[in-house]
Amino acid sequence: MVELDIKIEAADLYDYMLMHSYNSAGGILGSAFGAVLVVFSLMNGQWIFLAGGVVLLAYLPCTLFLKSRRQALQNPAFRKPLHYVLDEDGICISQGEVSARQSWEDMVKAVSTGRSIILYTSRINATIFPRAQLGDKKAAVIEMIATHMSPDKVKIRT
Repeated sequence: MVELDIKIEAADLYDYMLMHSYNSAGGILGSAFGAVLVVFSLMNGQWIFLAGGVVLLAYLPCTLFLKSRRQALQNPAFRKPLHYVLDEDGICISQGEVSARQSWEDMVKAVSTGRSIILYTSRINATIFPRAQLGDKKAAVIEMIATHMSPDKVKIRT
């Protein structure tokens, strides 16, 4: 059993949103099209394509930054730390009087970024474990996830 108290900050949400968006078809296609426009403009000297490419490349990170900041400030769940208990049955998340439990079988996938370990509880919802807040429990969290989830669902770099 591993117990953690995690306070999600705007930077943690931004990291999750970037990873989630750039691993989707829309994020990949938007970035690729923006890059093609930049290369096309440099080859042909047509600056309008450069402007379009830069807008396409900068739009998603900028909007995600603003969205993560707004969500961290406005969502009451992010104002106080969340208490997590990872055990043999799954994860229990609690804050104050409210608690929820998710079984390991219901987890969709586990991935990591340089900043976080992200455990998807549905296709679009996730539990974020910022590495900086895990401290010496990081290895125990990774082991708990890797032990209880199917190996094809776990893509965590240590």
